[in-house]
Amino acid sequence: MKQKIGLMGGTFDPIHVGHLLTAEAVREQFGLHRVIFIPAAQPPHKQGRKVAPAYARLLMTEMAVAGNPHFTVSRIELQRSGPSYSVDTLRQLQDEHGHEAEFYFITGADAINELSTWHEAESLLGSCHFIAATRQGCALDLERLRREFGPELVSSHIHELPTPELEISSTDIRQRVSEGRSIKYLVTTEAEAYIYKEGLYS
Repeated sequence: MKQKIGLMGGTFDPIHVGHLLTAEAVREQFGLHRVIFIPAAQPPHKQGRKVAPAYARLLMTEMAVAGNPHFTVSRIELQRSGPSYSVDTLRQLQDEHGHEAEFYFITGADAINELSTWHEAESLLGSCHFIAATRQGCALDLERLRREFGPELVSSHIHELPTPELEISSTDIRQRVSEGRSIKYLVTTEAEAYIYKEGLYS
């Protein structure tokens, strides 16, 4: 029986409870054995924006997932030079796990709608499943995706999962910290303490 492994990549600047709730909802719904969180080193879509140091984002992610035995964190992209392309990460993980693993890439519907702009997008889509976390005001543009990748590939490799109605974003959290507003319950207690201790985003 193949291991079903979820992959949740992102800048995690910072990781917040929305990430955790989405990962757990997908794990339960799709019967995943575990979910690997993968902090990006140089996110290709975030060029030009200053991000917190990689070690800080890694540590916050490790602290955030520590309480869930099904969650782990990988440093795979932090240990690789150059932009953090998802297709390179997937190939490396496939080499490590062999044919005994089936990968499920967890991301937002908005990101999947822009999948054609990703590096080697068609190869990536054909090599794993994509779970689109949808919420009100952010639906999958299936018509566009079918045009870009073909209806067969889209129907077999892209799956929707409505997620809890949580309007939480890392951008909002960074802004709240810079304005001296509370971030309690938006991030884990450990991440909140670390952000203030290290003076991140202020």
